[in-house]
Amino acid sequence: MNLMTTLITSLLIPMLLILISHWIPQMLPDTEKLSPYECGFDPLGNARLPFSLQFFLIAIFFLIFDLEIALLLPLPWAINSTTPKMTTIWTFTIITLLTLGLVYEWTQGALEWTKT
Repeated sequence: MNLMTTLITSLLIPMLLILISHWIPQMLPDTEKLSPYECGFDPLGNARLPFSLQFFLIAIFFLIFDLEIALLLPLPWAINSTTPKMTTIWTFTIITLLTLGLVYEWTQGALEWTKT
């Protein structure tokens, strides 16, 4: 009986929410809602306006470092494995590579917001 109640409830709640969301919204589109939005750029203006390439470089650097830091997330579980020595070696290797990459970008001036 408990399983049947749970099953019916888990089916009724989404169905009720779908029906409510179908009838409640008022569709009153205006020109602002119908116009395309391109991340702050005016879609109807000149497409050849200069933009800061530095902003995109910083964003790419952030993504690269953020994804490589994700490699360190399973570290607490890997330390308890049968070879903690290899886990420690791999961890130091990843951290060393990240540090060397950061130092290289810093010395090349890629992290400077303004060029002097």
